[in-house]
Amino acid sequence: MRLDAAEALEGDVAAAAAFSMAASAKYMLGVDVGSTVIRCHVYDKAAAIKGVSAKQVEVLHPQPGWVELDPESLWTQFVDVVKEAVQATGIKMNQISALGLATHRATFLTWNRETGKPFHNFISWQDRRAADLVKSWNRSFLMKAVHGFSSLLHFFTRIELFLIASRLTFTTQHIPLRLAWVLQHMPEVEQAIKDDNCCFGTVDTWLLYKLTKGAVYATDYSSASSTAFFDPFKLQWSVILGKLFSIPISIFPPVKDTSHMFGLVDAEIFGEPIPVTALVADQQAAMFGECCFNPGDVKVTMGTGSFWDINTGSRVHVSKTGLYPLVGWKIGKELTYLAEGNASDTGNAIKWAQDLDLFTNAEETSRMAYSLVNSGGVCFVPSFSGLQIPVNDPCACTSFMGITSSTTKNHLVRAMLESIAFRNKQLYETITREVDVPTTYIRADGGVSKNSFVMQMTSDLIDKTIDKPVITDMSCLGAAFLAGLAIGFWSDKEELKKLRQTDVVFKPQKGPKEYELAMNNWTKAVQRSLHWYSQIPQ
Repeated sequence: MRLDAAEALEGDVAAAAAFSMAASAKYMLGVDVGSTVIRCHVYDKAAAIKGVSAKQVEVLHPQPGWVELDPESLWTQFVDVVKEAVQATGIKMNQISALGLATHRATFLTWNRETGKPFHNFISWQDRRAADLVKSWNRSFLMKAVHGFSSLLHFFTRIELFLIASRLTFTTQHIPLRLAWVLQHMPEVEQAIKDDNCCFGTVDTWLLYKLTKGAVYATDYSSASSTAFFDPFKLQWSVILGKLFSIPISIFPPVKDTSHMFGLVDAEIFGEPIPVTALVADQQAAMFGECCFNPGDVKVTMGTGSFWDINTGSRVHVSKTGLYPLVGWKIGKELTYLAEGNASDTGNAIKWAQDLDLFTNAEETSRMAYSLVNSGGVCFVPSFSGLQIPVNDPCACTSFMGITSSTTKNHLVRAMLESIAFRNKQLYETITREVDVPTTYIRADGGVSKNSFVMQMTSDLIDKTIDKPVITDMSCLGAAFLAGLAIGFWSDKEELKKLRQTDVVFKPQKGPKEYELAMNNWTKAVQRSLHWYSQIPQ
């Protein structure tokens, strides 16, 4: 897996020398830029965490439904987090071998190619400003024509790309229509595109651009595949979508391998020219950190939302209900695909309940839930951002149902935790029903995976063993693993498997039938929460 320094840096002697020195250093940086938190971990050869730093990301809401991040503020916080993590370790920057960067997906920015100045703030994947545009596009005659024509082509050719196109629908989480909104409302961006002076980038591309002071403009296959503007079959930006939305492909960055020598951090930033040897989308990073390297391996990350991913090997999965096909990672000739289903409201629902003083800290919730035999008939529907697969209703509402005069805080909290487990069951069953790859093992990570009630109930409901590792911030570790492979810090994936440490294994203790009444009631509550809003809430 190790790159040849001279080849990787295209003959730059000074850079090749810095790269070779870094390869012999003792520590690896893994940074995860999430939607709400930036984390940096310093790892040694045994993948033990030697230093940690984290900062809350300042999220902006300039108008109802708008969700933005200030790009310069994000950059400053990123630099501070890296410096603080290294300082906490008590080592010097020249002891860092390389940096791997994981970032949250489908949040984007455009900036001036000549000056490097952003045209606007990052527009988050949670942003709903394009909701009306999404609705009109999905109902348009053009989309109906695309669906019909693609179905016909698939019938005659059996080419799976046409099957995907025949089922194509857009959401506000996808980039194309948010980018189209930018072009409609920001004339300076449209003019910059006409002048070939516009750069588009997700969070990884912007941070790489800043780290190298504009010398490197790129992304990787995992992040590109998460934009909904990328052809997973041809492994290139979609020319068809470009024409459909009148967006030239020239604004998109070059796409590189996930584990790759992207360039050197400008020495003025950290005092040393640290190599950046991995860019990866956060869920794919978590999958890699969990060592889910083989077809059928499954991981669930329960953070802000719940993300279920299954390794589908070298084949792109074509979904009937909305499982999203992703590039997991590309390392040289190795290309791994994933299929993903998600529920948007997990950790954020718990945080909402905490803000309402239902409990003091999240660690209490498991104890509160276990203090009861059941939820007392109370059901909670987690739908702040609508309900994703297999329900697929952006107009569903969040709700508590079944509240009586005897309902306590404990009942409400238990109902909330149960809803997370019920959504996990839905997503797991969708994956096993749709994907023709037998599941092997299931591994869990993310902050909510520390909740023993949710984990045990999920294991019971799906009747499967779930392995939770010692380290639950898997995106940082996955980014570090990919960066380390690029320079030979770790030799291969077999070595990585030996470094992963299990904390708790949850085995089914009750049969799924014991939850049948509770889940049936919860399903009724979900049905009554559907189509609550006449339009997608802003």
